[in-house]
Amino acid sequence: MQFLRRPWPWPEILILALAAALRFTALDLKPPHFDEGVNGWFADQMAHTGYYAYDPTNYHGPLHMYAVFVSQKLFGRDLFALRLPAVLASLGAVWLTLRFGRFLGVNTARWAAAAMAVSPACVFYARYSIHESWLLAFLLLTAWGILDLWQNGTRAGLHALAGGIAGMILTKETYFIHLGCFALAIPCLLVWQLASPSRPAVPLAPQRWTSREAGLAAGAAVFAIVFFYSGTFLHWQGLAGLYETYAAWFKTGVGASGHNKPEDQLGPFNYYWFLLLARYEWPALIGLAACIRLLWPAPAHLRYLAIYGAGALVAYTIIPYKTPWLLLVLLWPFFFTFGALVEECSRAAVGSAAALMLASACVTASMMRGAQLNFRDFANPAEPYVYVQTFPEIRRLTDPLLTLAQTNPAAHGLTGEILLDSYYPLPWMLGDFPNVAYRKDTEWPDPLAADFIAAEKKKAERVEKLLREPYYRREFRLRDAQEDCVAWFRVAAFRSLLRGEPTVGPQPSPSPR
Repeated sequence: MQFLRRPWPWPEILILALAAALRFTALDLKPPHFDEGVNGWFADQMAHTGYYAYDPTNYHGPLHMYAVFVSQKLFGRDLFALRLPAVLASLGAVWLTLRFGRFLGVNTARWAAAAMAVSPACVFYARYSIHESWLLAFLLLTAWGILDLWQNGTRAGLHALAGGIAGMILTKETYFIHLGCFALAIPCLLVWQLASPSRPAVPLAPQRWTSREAGLAAGAAVFAIVFFYSGTFLHWQGLAGLYETYAAWFKTGVGASGHNKPEDQLGPFNYYWFLLLARYEWPALIGLAACIRLLWPAPAHLRYLAIYGAGALVAYTIIPYKTPWLLLVLLWPFFFTFGALVEECSRAAVGSAAALMLASACVTASMMRGAQLNFRDFANPAEPYVYVQTFPEIRRLTDPLLTLAQTNPAAHGLTGEILLDSYYPLPWMLGDFPNVAYRKDTEWPDPLAADFIAAEKKKAERVEKLLREPYYRREFRLRDAQEDCVAWFRVAAFRSLLRGEPTVGPQPSPSPR
């Protein structure tokens, strides 16, 4: 009964409801991304091996793979199940942002959570089955633990810190950058406070946990890391990947592997992240500018998060490897500084109403920009966030197969030849078709007699010379910066679906009269 009498935090409920609506609505609208296909394929292999064999050259920890595996077991092999873990991690990040109210003020945390709830990046990449939403949630959990140990010294802070660090290690190899920034932000804050004292300056609270409790928290974190990296104790060599991954990662990070952005370079300064902020993330951009205000006396907790955020932004600016979803883990400190700026302006004697109206307009504009991106331009290569995205045209290949299998389960036995230089996400999309081969140029069979075939358009003539019976021919595009493609469907197998479409290959001889 006491719970019923307690006032409900309606602003927080509405923020979380809005975040959920933007992330769940039409979740299967866009085809799976290249990386989603890779992650889904890894989860599919776990159904056969019983564990995830961690590969240090994959650059990502095992946690997301297990989450996708469980989701697909519970809900089936579809886009909803593939993307559900990332959506839940993203919603968890919004919820965690609201929990910072005890350190930064309730209104500051609510403005920050509202900005995250509608952020084009946070929504767009939450709707991808990739690791970044997990890393965002664990970064927030780590930061919450640090601030709680600083202000209150409780066991909750201790366990949050241990869980956040373990989660980062289980998610992505770049955890060491963020741990370094968290650590370096402490002396930076202490030095700056000598010139400009924080207000309030929060002293380190007496720690209300024992060494035994610290050991239990650390032990649980270590157990989780060992459990997942060892393939649930079935693939012990996976533990070596904890350090072996960095040999491959430093080669990729420094070499950029085609993901550098030299066109956004001005002397030694790469402004790629700032272009994305200016194009999509207006609350975070305002929050970044608001960090200048923190040079003068300001709350210590807010200064710490701003210093950490600036350090992480500088680190990711220096690293040549840049993909747009990495921005997801750089935004969150600036949502807090945005919220703090709004709260400070709203308390001013003059202009408080105008400040609230402008902040509301900024968040609303961000939501509208994100809605346009997520529900209309999700495959438009002119949008920088749309990166290596599969085009809806891939359905010209997959729809006949999936439709035939729905009406006749025996169609899962159809044979296929995928002769594309880059073919993901097809191994996941066609994962229920076990008789599909993915071949290199030197491995083509002669003749090509599969029920369906796909290849780049430049190889079409070569493919059609190897056909021994008629095939329906359809052109499609897989993704931007890849050759146009062609799909062939054996007439005898697909006549019921594709009758009337153009055919190629040897035509049957007319029956004698």
